[in-house]
Amino acid sequence: MKKDRLIYWITTVIIFLLFGVATALTFQSEMARQSIADLGYPSYFGTMLNIFKIIGSLALILPKVPSRVKEWAYAGFGIDFTSAFISMWVVEGISAHLLFPLTMLVILSCSYVFYHRTNATIDLPYKFHQN
Repeated sequence: MKKDRLIYWITTVIIFLLFGVATALTFQSEMARQSIADLGYPSYFGTMLNIFKIIGSLALILPKVPSRVKEWAYAGFGIDFTSAFISMWVVEGISAHLLFPLTMLVILSCSYVFYHRTNATIDLPYKFHQN
């Protein structure tokens, strides 16, 4: 159980640092704007995406956030990493840059699996009745 918690927190902190803290510090930089433009997206898309990343990373790292909200954050990051991989592949072709979203998808998956291993109780809005 301790190992599961450790893996959960390490993977979740990595996501928080890269997509919460680093995004908050750099999303208005010229390099970030250029990256979005190079992929063919409008500038407002980058701003919107980065705000969602910051909110999602906070939802994952804060312990009092309901599990349903965390599930949506995990889903959002999964879509983000998959979309980043596809966008980069279409625009840049096969390159080493494709490893980053795939690696983050693996880290996110580990965080998700170990979140459920360490939190056996899920706060559902309804209860299952056993007969």
